[in-house]
Amino acid sequence: MPIKIATAVAIAGCNTVVDLIDLDGTDNKLNIYAGTPPATPDDALAGNTLLIEFDLPDPAFGDAVDANNGGTATLNAVTPVTALATGTATFFRILDGDGTPLMQGDVTDTAGSGSLKLSSVAVIEDIDVSVVSMTITLPKG
Repeated sequence: MPIKIATAVAIAGCNTVVDLIDLDGTDNKLNIYAGTPPATPDDALAGNTLLIEFDLPDPAFGDAVDANNGGTATLNAVTPVTALATGTATFFRILDGDGTPLMQGDVTDTAGSGSLKLSSVAVIEDIDVSVVSMTITLPKG
C-alpha cells in the first residue's frame, strides 16, 4: 500500500516547500520559457527561449491552506515586467539566488489549468507581462 498523508501533513509539507524558496531572500526569480520543458528542474534547458524574468517577492508565497485536494500556497503579488522575447509561454522555473532551479511547472492562460496563469501565453517582446495567479499544491491522500 502506498503512503498516504493527511491534510495537515500536506499543508505543512507545502509550507516547507515554499519556505525553501525564500531561503536566499530577494534574489529569487520566476522565469517563463518557450519550448518543451525538460523532464525535471534538475535537467538543463535545451533550446528553450527565456521570455520573461520576474523577481519574486520575499516571501514569495503565502501560508498554505486546505484546498480540499491538499495543501495549497498562492504566490504573493509579483511586479509586472517587460518581456525579453516573443514566443509562446509553455513552462516556468523558480530559481534561487544562485540561479539553481528549485521547481518548474506548466503555464496557461486564465482558462487553462496551469500552475502559473498569465492573461495570455502569447508573449510579445517589450510588452509588459503580469502574473495572474500561481499556486503550488502538495496533494493529500
